[in-house]
Amino acid sequence: MTTIRSICVYCGSSPCKDPAFLATARAFGKIMAEQRVSLVYGGGSKGLMGELAMSVHDHGGKVIGVIPEFLKARELAFKGAHELIVTKTMHERKQLMFDRADAFVALPGGIGTLEELVEQLTWSQLGRHRKPIAVANINGFWDPLCELIDHMKKSGFIHNELSFEFGVAKKVEDLLPMLQAAASARDEAEMEGAEQIIEKM
Repeated sequence: MTTIRSICVYCGSSPCKDPAFLATARAFGKIMAEQRVSLVYGGGSKGLMGELAMSVHDHGGKVIGVIPEFLKARELAFKGAHELIVTKTMHERKQLMFDRADAFVALPGGIGTLEELVEQLTWSQLGRHRKPIAVANINGFWDPLCELIDHMKKSGFIHNELSFEFGVAKKVEDLLPMLQAAASARDEAEMEGAEQIIEKM
């Protein structure tokens, strides 16, 4: 059975108005550290990004930050990272984050968080990877996206041949078990002879 050893977490780098989102970032960081799951993230020290990284670090976990050169000053690269990778481009950053992760989680965030999440869903839909994906739907933050995806399905743009799966967790404590269950289900499918998925290079 595949064990999830690293999670790429997408989340906002800007200040947020809901303290529950900050609490979620801290709580998930603690869970990751205690379960010895490394954090792969955007490398910043502001917003939810910073709260998450600091929590993983403070609880003895491993932090891997990946940040493009032009964002080092704007997002204040996290100096406590065990590994800080500085890239030339956003594309290089996203590819490295993908390569270093066993699964993906989206906490609340803005356009950048949404774009990164949707890219992973797209790659999954196109059969480029089968790494588990989940969102932390704290206070219904991701409800509009879930509704939009349902609307796309009803409109015929997402169907059986172009489908994808992602978990929706209302509690941060459910994220890791949800991802692990998805990874186990994937392994069972592959053992039963399902077509091998080639990860995006």
